[in-house]
Amino acid sequence: MYTIAALYHFARFDNPAGLKPALLKLCLEKEITGTLLLAAEGVNGTIAGPSQAAIDAILTHLRALPGCADLEHKIAHSEVPPFGKMKVRIKREIVTMGQPDVDPLAGTGHYVEAEDWNDLITRDDVAIIDTRNDYEVAIGTFEGAIDPETTSFGEFPAWWEANKQRFHNKKIAMFCTGGIRCEKSTNFLLGQGVEDVYHLKGGILKYLEEVPQEESTWNGSCFVFDNRVSVEHGLKPGPHMLCFGCRRPILPADVERAGYEEGVSCHNCVDETSESDKNRFRERQKQINLAKRRKW
Repeated sequence: MYTIAALYHFARFDNPAGLKPALLKLCLEKEITGTLLLAAEGVNGTIAGPSQAAIDAILTHLRALPGCADLEHKIAHSEVPPFGKMKVRIKREIVTMGQPDVDPLAGTGHYVEAEDWNDLITRDDVAIIDTRNDYEVAIGTFEGAIDPETTSFGEFPAWWEANKQRFHNKKIAMFCTGGIRCEKSTNFLLGQGVEDVYHLKGGILKYLEEVPQEESTWNGSCFVFDNRVSVEHGLKPGPHMLCFGCRRPILPADVERAGYEEGVSCHNCVDETSESDKNRFRERQKQINLAKRRKW
């Protein structure tokens, strides 16, 4: 059984690249896989290890970094390896919004605990906005949530500018997978003069972990950025698999639909890539299959 930790923390790192060698070395020593992003604004990522002790060693290391003593994380488990290898990457942002004036350390919306979320979002004076990408929203979201239909988080500011008049005299409640996108989006709205802004503390994952299914206002599955692809209430693995052509979630039945080719395309993306792209993906899948046979 693999232990999975999803984490993020906003902090001020003067030299994020200087933090990489020791962190990567420890991850490799503890047989950790996954991805950790380091930027001047903090750390973000999801990692998996062979034991809770291995994960704890990484969390202890991260919490010793400047300003990271209060770093929080969410734990899940998987019977199959969630990741293939370990990557520590240096980025301009730990979640890309492209707004240099956005600074969650300067202030965010009001945190709402999972147990209080339903009471907030069912009020008539509250508009609930899903800050995730369109393919994530497509497999699950909260009842009554507005889907901005963005293909990347960086499109959210433009969507808000075009739609802000819809929310006159409304309180805004926002949510995302683990909370990190809401840290930025609520700070962005505060900078736009919106006063009553709220977001789900710990994100959808915390809600699915803590709120009983019979009391839930969540419909569907939650996309996650590891080999589980999606999770449901209680953080149980969902039914989805991943199209490696477009990285979107698909259902097992979608394998039978026109356009599906393993590792190359699915019904969502078959018309989005060129034949040159598809040939490249076919070669990649061929190498993956050969590697699997060598393991066997």
